[in-house]
Amino acid sequence: MQDTQIRNIIEAALLAAGRPLSLDQLATLFGIEAPERAQLRAALDQLAEEYAGRGIMLVEVASGFRIQTREQMSPWVSRLWEERPQRYTRALLETLALIAYRQPITRGEIEDIRGVSVSTNIIRSLSERGWIRVVGHRDVPGKPAMYGTTREFLDYFGLKRLDELPTLADLRDLDSLNVELDLREPGSVAAAPAPAEEDAASEPGTEAAPPEAASGEAPADTSEHPPSNVVPIKQPRSS
Repeated sequence: MQDTQIRNIIEAALLAAGRPLSLDQLATLFGIEAPERAQLRAALDQLAEEYAGRGIMLVEVASGFRIQTREQMSPWVSRLWEERPQRYTRALLETLALIAYRQPITRGEIEDIRGVSVSTNIIRSLSERGWIRVVGHRDVPGKPAMYGTTREFLDYFGLKRLDELPTLADLRDLDSLNVELDLREPGSVAAAPAPAEEDAASEPGTEAAPPEAASGEAPADTSEHPPSNVVPIKQPRSS
């Protein structure tokens, strides 16, 4: 099979799938005539070069490869959705950031750091979005659940690995959050001033910019909002 045909098949599959596809998933498209992984990689690299300077781009995230809009196109592409995207609450963002940077972490440890109770609605909202999951239970009385992030979390925020998260030093000049973490030991936490309002009074549905989407206005989980391969307008990052 010619390289051009391989490239065209991959491009069509990525556009039709509407989600990231791994190399193994792309290989299954070709049946018994599946190209070598090196050929698939080469075809993907060629596609990425072809998209240079265009409104779309090929990116690799945790679950594989996807074609998405460029960030610079967001002011225009976002007009396809009349309804303004919902924003994430500060409480939800702080909880998600703590899980991302300190995982595995229990709900009690999150509450110790934030100095305020974590609303059950926030944990449920993050779980329903597929951004966090229970990765085990702490070996202490009560066996509290320990939370970690998922591949869906990485995919949504355009990351391949957790080490691509911005460092706390990069975020030090941002005053949108009051939580500063001590990352020297997994079990050590630093107390932070309590927010003005408790999580119980927060509605996870009314939300402020996501932490790793470099704070784009993230769409809600409805069909009326942009799909995951449409990059939202970026704002300053929060952690």
